[in-house]
Amino acid sequence: MDVSEARRVVAAVHRDETIAGPVKGVRRASLEALRPISHVPTLARVTEQKSLLDPFRKLLLAGADGRSFETVRIPLEKKGRFSVCVSSQVGCALACAFCATGRMGLLRNLETWEIVEQVREVRRTLVMGERVHGVVFQGMGEPLANLDRVLAAIDVLTDPCAQPVDARAITVCTSGLPTGILRLAKEAPRVRLGVSIGSAIAGDRASIMPIDKTHSLDDVLEAAAVHARASGYAPMWALTLLEGKNDSIDHARALADRAKRFELRAGIRPRISIIPYNSIGEGDPFTRSSAHDAFRDELAKAGVFSHARYSGGSDIAAACGQLNTLRS
Repeated sequence: MDVSEARRVVAAVHRDETIAGPVKGVRRASLEALRPISHVPTLARVTEQKSLLDPFRKLLLAGADGRSFETVRIPLEKKGRFSVCVSSQVGCALACAFCATGRMGLLRNLETWEIVEQVREVRRTLVMGERVHGVVFQGMGEPLANLDRVLAAIDVLTDPCAQPVDARAITVCTSGLPTGILRLAKEAPRVRLGVSIGSAIAGDRASIMPIDKTHSLDDVLEAAAVHARASGYAPMWALTLLEGKNDSIDHARALADRAKRFELRAGIRPRISIIPYNSIGEGDPFTRSSAHDAFRDELAKAGVFSHARYSGGSDIAAACGQLNTLRS
């Protein structure tokens, strides 16, 4: 089988076409040699939930071992376009206090094909005229803790013969693993980066994001500056506001100062996304901040623009921070 035939087979598989019969442009002898050694694994779609509040959908998928994980279909502003929020692990070891996935602990990494298959599963929910425009690695797990498979999945997702998603429409989000950020900058510079800030004040960040005790925000943002210079893209800084924890005027000023210092190092100012807190279930330790507007106003006074993120699908536990397949 030559390269052109191989690409036609890959394209057929990703279009959910069978290779049991003829494939246009592929010789019969090539297909007969391929069929006995080929296997296209699949995930079980356990449930599909549709939000009654907005057009968000959540898929509960399971691998061959029965371990389940969640994927969210996110509607974009342009009608008919969607982004897919994919998981990279079953559970997560980083235990961020405001994230339901962190309550699970880490059960296992997802394989490359399991990451790609999440996008394929979402594609199967679309109708004529609709398409997947982007992918965000912000579902269950820490993507940079499973980076080999995440990078391999990005290669497939951006391949024109597979799932032709523009790399510029892919965002990899991290709680803060500097070595992984540097590797992402080197090996996938056209992909965008998202960083969970938690708090711009070190002690407060460590109290809700234990990773800060190992990798300080200074180190994380230094690596993010390298990525910004390599990619030319402004990183997305995500901050979930928690009542009385990280939402004060002092926290806003500290964040604005960090953003300005980052711009001096990287030559580009970060895009700051302010996220409303979503309940993570029984024994919820936090409440949604009432200072959302005041926080953003304080950033604006310092000359720092922020975006108020809409976090949809909360009625089906599909909103930011809510994914957890062990929820009772």
